[in-house]
Order: sequence, then structure tokens, then C-alpha cells
Amino acid sequence: MTTETPHSDKLRVIIAGGGVAALETALALAQLAPERTDVTLIAPNAEFAYRPLAVREPFAYGQARRYPLRRIAGDAGAELLVDELGWIDPDKQVLHTEGAAAIEYDTLVLALGARACARYKHALTIDDRRLDEILHGLIQDIEGGYVHSLAFVAPGRMAWQLPLYELALMTAGRADDMGVELATTIVTPEDSPLAIFGSAASGAVAELLERARIQTINSAYAEVPSVGEVVINPGDRRLRVDRVVALPELYGPCVRGIPLGEHGFIRVNPHGRVLDVEHVYAAGDVTDFPIKHGGLGSQQADAVAQSIAALAGAPVTPEPFRPVIRGMLLTGERPRYLTARITGGQGFSSEISDTPSWSPPSKIAAKYLAPYLDGLDRESGIDADPPAAPDGEDNASERTQAAGAGA
Repeated sequence: MTTETPHSDKLRVIIAGGGVAALETALALAQLAPERTDVTLIAPNAEFAYRPLAVREPFAYGQARRYPLRRIAGDAGAELLVDELGWIDPDKQVLHTEGAAAIEYDTLVLALGARACARYKHALTIDDRRLDEILHGLIQDIEGGYVHSLAFVAPGRMAWQLPLYELALMTAGRADDMGVELATTIVTPEDSPLAIFGSAASGAVAELLERARIQTINSAYAEVPSVGEVVINPGDRRLRVDRVVALPELYGPCVRGIPLGEHGFIRVNPHGRVLDVEHVYAAGDVTDFPIKHGGLGSQQADAVAQSIAALAGAPVTPEPFRPVIRGMLLTGERPRYLTARITGGQGFSSEISDTPSWSPPSKIAAKYLAPYLDGLDRESGIDADPPAAPDGEDNASERTQAAGAGA
């Protein structure tokens, strides 16, 4: 076993993770305290995949964009170590990796994400790491007229609902384009569609679903006891469909050496500091904040970075995490942009529009990461705001969008 200890008077910051919250933390520290922090990013792979756009892959929109982590870390003034977190000795302030490295830290940030687990044996479970592989065959069967009824199901302990509605809308749109009769149903414990965004946005989403002829069954808890069968409670109703697509349930990564909350998630205070442990912070899906969303994870990361920068002596006044959720709903036509301030687990001030209220208009509204990735896209000549439908495809969705634009 080796011990790696940076020789520097700077605050030694280790960030464990390679997703949105980890990169946002690194980029924020590069802005807030570049001369006062020595940052190492430990990630399990060498690429960052822009996973929110993965819902487009089964519909021939191309793969979600990928970015080299070494480039991002370098631009943030951080060192990249491709390895996985093994366990933590918080008393000695040492992180142990699966690759047998022992790394001392002054401050540790856990941005490990969550573990997605299939809730239903007889359903296709959404996994944005390989969504095209999972759903491409289903889309082909719909286009071929072999599937005429489909249910999208959210388990009782919800993750993040937006992909379920996106897939339902895009699938219904594809069936309509192909002239295929498809009965589509969404079953969800939510009181109303995307209720987390508040009543105004939820009502507008309900209208979108109605126009797409998608039935929604709300305040419902589903089981899938056999292929094509959905049991809905309360009421013990039964729905027979050709296929079932389900969201996963999320669990925390169960970090050894850190006290964990319910289902393995990490308990933090409003500044992201892990409760009952010194010198350790957490941000993103790994925390016990009930809503799992990249934009909220980036806001948590900003709060963490401010606290660390102040600890390092930078002239920064740390602000607590005040969640504002911003989401782009992909529909198969033009996207819709939703915004809500969250309190008590619900949106209390919400809006939905055809134009974003944030810039750049990316899927993940992150203060530092979004403009950084936008710059990389422009440098590479990539359109950072992808078209609503595949290039060159004159389908009904495009015609509907054009008609709407001319109205």
C-alpha cells in the first residue's frame, strides 16, 4: 500500500466521484480559491457522460456526449486519479482506494452518486448508462406494429420522475409518426404529473400528456407480478399491457467509515457537511436530499465549495443550499423548460415555458459546469442545444413544431 500526500501549504481537497456534483465542486473551487486549495479528483472512469440526454438515444438522436475527465480536471487545476473509493478512516483523515492507495486529506468531498436497482423483475428498468441497449428493441417493436400497449411505472420510493415522462412522450410521438395505435399509460405515486414542479407546471405537463393521448394514473403504487401485468393500489386494479418500462429505485453507495442514513444515503447539513464527521462534505445524489437531480446536485456542490473556500481562507461567505429546480422536458417536439423553488419537498413557485429561464439552456443548469461544457462544445463545433428531432427526418413531430412556430 502506498501513501500519497501532496507537499503543499494549500488545503488538500479530495473529491471522490466523476459526475456532475464532483465536477461542479472542482470548477467552483478553481474560481473561488485557486491559490488556496490543492484538489485531487478520484473517479472510477476517464470520461464524463452527459447522461440527461441519454433518453434520446433509443430514438436515433445519437449518443449522449462524453468529455475527457483529464481535460476537465486539468482546466480546473486539479489532478485526476482514475480509481474507486474503497473506504475512509475519518479519524486519520485518510481515504483508501480500491487500487490500494492511501491518500491523506484536509477536506474530503463525497460526490459518488447513487446506486440504481431494478424494482420490478418483469419490467424494462431505465438505466441511463445503457438506455439505447435497453429500449432500442422496444422502439423497433412499436414501429413494427408488434406492441400496442405500454405502461411506464414509477416505484413507490421514487428517484427522479422527468425521464419517465420524457420517454412516454417521445414513445407516443414515435408511434404517432409511424401510424401505430399505441395505448400509453403512466402509473406514478405523484399526486399529479411532475408535481415536484408545483401546480402551474404540473397542469401544463398534464395538458401535454392529454394531447399525446397518454393516460396518467396518479397517487398509485404499482406491482408487476408477471410479464405485461400491472397491479395498481389502492383499489387492486389490474392493467394488462404488452410491455412495462419502469424507473429504478435508488440507494446510497454505503461508504465504509461514514455514518449513513436511510437506504445508505449520507446525511448532511445545509452547507453540505456530513453530520457527525469532521472534515467531510457530500453533494449530489449520494446525500439524503430526497430529490435526485443533476441541477440540484450542482447547487449542493456550490454550497460545499463555498464552505471549503472559506475554510481555506478565501474571502467567501458560504451560502446554504437553497434548492431551485430547473428541468428541460424533452417531448419529441420542442422541449419545455420547467422551474420551481423547492420547500418541504414540493415546488411552491413554478413556471413552464418554451424558452429557458437560465443560460446556457442545458439539461443540467449548473453555475460552473454548464458554461464550461458549453465552451467545450463550441470549441468542438457541437451544437450545445440539440434539435428536437433527428436531423433530416421529416416526421409529424417536426411538422407539429413548425406549425406551432408559425401560429
